[in-house]
Amino acid sequence: NPYGEFIPLSNPFETKDGSNEARIIGEPLVKMAKLLSPIPNIPAVICCGLNYRKHAEEVSLPIPQRPTLFSKSPGAVQNPYDPIILPKSARDEVDYEGELAVVIGKKCKDISPEEAKDCILGYTIANDVTARRWQGKKGGGQWFKSKSFDTFLPLGPSITAAWALDASDLALTTTLNGEVVQESRTSDMIFDVPTLVSYCSTDTTLLPGTVILTGTPEGVGYVRDPPLYLKAGDRVEVEIEGIGRLVNMVACTKYRS
Repeated sequence: NPYGEFIPLSNPFETKDGSNEARIIGEPLVKMAKLLSPIPNIPAVICCGLNYRKHAEEVSLPIPQRPTLFSKSPGAVQNPYDPIILPKSARDEVDYEGELAVVIGKKCKDISPEEAKDCILGYTIANDVTARRWQGKKGGGQWFKSKSFDTFLPLGPSITAAWALDASDLALTTTLNGEVVQESRTSDMIFDVPTLVSYCSTDTTLLPGTVILTGTPEGVGYVRDPPLYLKAGDRVEVEIEGIGRLVNMVACTKYRS
């Protein structure tokens, strides 16, 4: 609207899995040329690390007392069905992280957990793709670079309005080439969505369209023995109950030798 706020609407599309077909309710079936990420011009991407209890257990870290926040470049956003590109500098270390993403619907600051629900437009699905060595020594101790390579934030396929979905106990599943690698529920979060949104707004203005990634559950690739990293030709799917399925293939960067 003219005030820079997103107005929640019911989902106008009915889709067939993988068909790129949709229709306005009550209208004839139409072809979609391309399915894009549902949020244009994202002002900020705020992420929470280590926000699932079982994930903290698998990486042998204590339960955090406060949310561990970091940022991710909005330029890393990738559309559903478009490929995750393995960077030249990180070919053999790229990991998946299926996550619930919160989309802020109106400008807010210093809000309480109780007020947070009125500031949320809705929910979508994210894959917080990460280059693990860049997350460590190669990134100088900060996570931003490891998570901000081009295409490292697949987002979509749609937004489910906040009023239509209780995000407190949703099933979340990530599959790699048809094999389940992450299977959890959002009830395993250490900091729930209202608490996380409130914390992010402390002395900080959240603009409409801001995306908050709420953390990934157990099952990430780098803790496995042997480690399981993405490779060209892989198919990654993240599915969240009540939202849908985010699908991306994996490809290598094309460059001249």
